[in-house]
Amino acid sequence: MFDLLNKITLLGEIDVNIGEASEGFCSSSANIWQTVGYILMVFKIVIPILLIIFGMIDLGKAVIASKDDEIKKATKSLLFRAISAIIIFFIPTLVGVIMGIVGNFSSVRDDFNVCKVCIADPTDDECSGPADDAWSR
Repeated sequence: MFDLLNKITLLGEIDVNIGEASEGFCSSSANIWQTVGYILMVFKIVIPILLIIFGMIDLGKAVIASKDDEIKKATKSLLFRAISAIIIFFIPTLVGVIMGIVGNFSSVRDDFNVCKVCIADPTDDECSGPADDAWSR
């Protein structure tokens, strides 16, 4: 009965064993998780930088215009953009904490660590091996 519950058939063709790191769902789809990890890495860096740059441009325009109302508005906008940039920067950390909590279940821990590593650090060797295997299929 446990083996039946521990095995999932996807699309009737691929058998995936949950909880086994070498043959589990996360290892089989490591290339997808690695791609998601790269996308998150880019967003984590690019979006906060763009938000701060655009805020600085708005503030610079307001200072050049020498209007007090526009300077106050641009300063407030820059503050909100900086706070947004900080929040966006820490979203992957929050996702990592949530994934750490989910990954503590013993039946899926080994397989889930592959997903966790691929999303948190897509360049890690623990992710690269399964991802290369998944890309070659």
